[in-house]
Amino acid sequence: MADRLHKVLAHYGIASRRGAEAMIAAGRVRVNGAIAQPGQSVDPDRDRILVDGQDLRPPQRPPLRHILLHKPLGVVSTCQDPQGRPTVLDCLPPALRQGQGLHPVGRLDVQSTGALLITNDGDLTLRLTHPRHPIAKTYQVWVQGHPSPQVLEQWRSGILLDGKPTLPAQVRPLKRTPHSTHLEIQLREGRNRQIRRMAEQLGHPVERLHRSAIGSIVVAPLKPGQWRFLQPPDLAALR
Repeated sequence: MADRLHKVLAHYGIASRRGAEAMIAAGRVRVNGAIAQPGQSVDPDRDRILVDGQDLRPPQRPPLRHILLHKPLGVVSTCQDPQGRPTVLDCLPPALRQGQGLHPVGRLDVQSTGALLITNDGDLTLRLTHPRHPIAKTYQVWVQGHPSPQVLEQWRSGILLDGKPTLPAQVRPLKRTPHSTHLEIQLREGRNRQIRRMAEQLGHPVERLHRSAIGSIVVAPLKPGQWRFLQPPDLAALR
């Protein structure tokens, strides 16, 4: 499946999208022997991609790994962090972290918890992050105050973020306390900090955010920091 080169590098955990763009601009990436160009599209299954002389998909690849992690609070969803904060890879044993090419699929911000996929399967990563193959993600969200029916309908219908409307979402109130409301929200898109930004714009900032499921794969009963390998039925559901 063809995609922009900087996105492919990000999917493989080489760098963030912005970092990958900088690497391409610096001439550190080659595609089929030629220096890569910004904005170039590639197919990782057909094109040979070298980063600093290293093959993105070497002939002797480690076995494919598919992991579900319960991301704890305060952990960043990257392979490395320039600020020295713990990353999601630090939640895995050393035998899995070293030489496996593992990377997170998508992100949860540092203040959010819950289900996060980690894999070295570039094909699955591309599929799960491609707009043509949206997969529902379910969140438990505690917001300040009590959103009115009108506000909840706005949330369901979509609002403008960065000048572009959000896709329709499922939003279901579950419980109220004197000062907050527990919502269950299901999205089929994943813009940067989308739920937090929507909640802020609608006047009900997020107090706590937890991703409880990716598609039909629920994070329970894993506790924060725990993980498990996905089983064949899990992979079939994702694909």
